Amino acid sequence: MVMRIRAARGSDASAVNELLGQLGYPQDGRAATARRIRTWAADPSGAVYVAEAGDDLLGVIAVHVCPFFERDGSWGRIVALVVSDRARGCGVGSHLVAAAESFAVTRGCLRMEVTSGDRRRAAHEFYRSRGYAGQAGESSRFLRDLPRADDHPGRLPEEH
Repeated sequence: MVMRIRAARGSDASAVNELLGQLGYPQDGRAATARRIRTWAADPSGAVYVAEAGDDLLGVIAVHVCPFFERDGSWGRIVALVVSDRARGCGVGSHLVAAAESFAVTRGCLRMEVTSGDRRRAAHEFYRSRGYAGQAGESSRFLRDLPRADDHPGRLPEEH
């Protein structure tokens, strides 16, 4: 199989939706996904890449770069990685991760991070095989949903 890694385009939205659905993240529609792809393309701290073979989209990865606050340098985060269920085990994920890591390195990143649900054991083994070290038990992740911007006055807390 001849595979090519390239930047995602808005026209990839339907195929990206299918991939995200395979991972358990059904999407609202092609237009919303196309808009998100364009937003990521316009942001120099993020990138979305796809793997394609002919007219078939085999996978997608999104990566974002964030500067450290406590020290110099930056770190990269794989925000999403999905390989089509019909192409898993064929090297697609490895090529996508390599593209994300290359993007991060060119932006001065010293470390990469990825989170993966506890039930995704095969994904954990995939990341370990690429040199990622598990951090379970060393840190915890906390989440909080925020109100929508149009429901929030947008004020900062007053200084004391």
